[in-house]
Formats: sequence, structure tokens, C-alpha cells
Amino acid sequence: MVGAGGVARRHVATLAGIDGVRITGVVDPARPAAEDLAASAGCPAFGNLAEALDRAAPDAVYICVPPFAHGEPERAVLARGLPFFVEKPVGIDLPDAEDVAARVAAGNVVTGTGYHWRCLDVLDRARALMADGARPSAVAGYWLDKRPPVDWWAFERRSGGQVIEQLTHVLDLARFLLGPATEVYAVEGRGPAVPTDADSTRGDIADSTVATVRFAAGPVATFTATSVLQRKHRAALHTFGPGVVLELSETGLVVDDGESRTQYAPHEDPRVVVDREFVEAVRGEREGTRTPYAEALESHRLACAIARSARTRRPVSLAVDPEGTP
Repeated sequence: MVGAGGVARRHVATLAGIDGVRITGVVDPARPAAEDLAASAGCPAFGNLAEALDRAAPDAVYICVPPFAHGEPERAVLARGLPFFVEKPVGIDLPDAEDVAARVAAGNVVTGTGYHWRCLDVLDRARALMADGARPSAVAGYWLDKRPPVDWWAFERRSGGQVIEQLTHVLDLARFLLGPATEVYAVEGRGPAVPTDADSTRGDIADSTVATVRFAAGPVATFTATSVLQRKHRAALHTFGPGVVLELSETGLVVDDGESRTQYAPHEDPRVVVDREFVEAVRGEREGTRTPYAEALESHRLACAIARSARTRRPVSLAVDPEGTP
């Protein structure tokens, strides 16, 4: 386990419930955090990844680090030919992520990523409804929340910003349901002038971002992100088709046909499913994961395009080949 923060702890707890899985080491430059998580997992703590790979002899590696720390851990793991699971986002920008994707393809290794919304079993119902006449012409996505308490989150050079770090879940779900996006235009809003003090907790990310996105299959979408609230208000994707509204979130699906609202809860926690399926893929029990690194990169491209458009105040096009693949 590379990283010993809250997300790493969640994965350790989930993996502990899967037969035959054992954590062999925890790596984090914050040694007390590594030692604490390692103690809970019954394994050694390490201060650097090379030592952990040598001494812990893992069959696979989880990389649960902040956005700015991606790149080197993935390359180190790939140099050993090991499968890896990486938490989203896969970076703060594209160059490192594209380099890692090329190495993954060359090495043909098993990968999984933290886009666990794709593991919601209610998505089968949503896709069936879309195929049966509820194909949306308009879509709205949201991540309306507070600022996470971690010190790196408020700085673009460390988190990439809210679109890249949080809204990416919703963007990935939109891509999964609607196909590739072709063009984005985004604007951002900011509060009072950003302090120049690099240690300020105010940071330099936008308070809000609103994007318009056109998808190759026809739908147009708006995505709204803000971090000015006191708690999470909404993280969801809503689609609007002929006579039907589908409301999708991490907690399930609501179908509104104009006469009634029917709620469908997932039978399994997608955060558990995503770990189990990665383990099964590593064992060779399934062909791969639902969101391998290459797929995560395409969702990251969309997030980066929105961030770039908001920064430059210009539309950004995303290339799509004739078969509809970005």
C-alpha cells in the first residue's frame, strides 16, 4: 500500500475482507502514518517504495497518493512488472499520466483505478432504460461540496483543482454512459483576491467551475463544481431523455417518469466491488477491471480539458476517431 491516508485506510479495510489477500507493507514518507496503518494491517512500514518492493515482495501494489505525487510510484511499480491499482485522479496534468499509460500498454500489466462509480450495479438498469428510449439529449453533473481538510487540496499545483480531483468521478460516469466528449467550454468563479502567502489555507483553486460539454453521440451537458459549502450537497449525474429523468449518484439511481419517482439502491457497495474485481483480475479470474488505467486516462483528459478551458477562457476540442474513441 503506497500512501497511508484516509483512502488507503479504506482500501486496507476492504482488502482485509477478501479471502487470500494480505497486506505485505505500507509506504509513506510520513513515517508515523505508515507505521499506524501498517500496525492495523499486521505488516511492516517502509519509508521508501524501492525498499518496500524489495522486502515486502508484493503480488500487486495499491497507489493511494495525492494527485501531485503520481508518476514516479507508477513507474517504479511498472519497472518490476507488477499489477497496480491507482486512486483517482491519475495526476494533476497529462504528461505523467500519458507516460504511465504508454508503459502500461507496453508491459501489458493488469491495472485498476479508483473510479468505483462504474461498479454500481444500478448502472445496468440505467443503460437499459437509455437503450429503451430514454437516451438523453441533455445532461447535468454536479459536485457541490466543502473543501477537504487536507493541506494540499487548495493548491492547483498539488491537487489540480476541484474538477480534476473531485468532479472527475462524475465525468467518468458521463463518459461511461454517453461515450466520448468532443468539445468543452468552461468558466470559473473566485471569491476575494487569493493571498500570495504559499502557506495560506485559502489556496489558489477556483471556488466554482461550470462547464458545457458536447458528446459525440449527441447529448449536451453542463457540469458544476463548487467547494464553498459547509457539507456535501450533491455529487450526481442527471440525464434528461424523452419523458424520463435518471438521477445517478454513488448511493443509487432514481427514475422519474413524470408520474412517479422510483429509487433503486445498489445491492453492493461499489467501493468494495472495485477492490474485489481488481484482486480477481490479478488472480486471472477475470479478464480485467472495469476502469483500467487507459480508461481512467481518458476521463482525466476530459477533466484537464475543462480545467484548461476555464483557465484560458476558450473552448477546447477533444479529438475523436471515426469509431468514436478519444
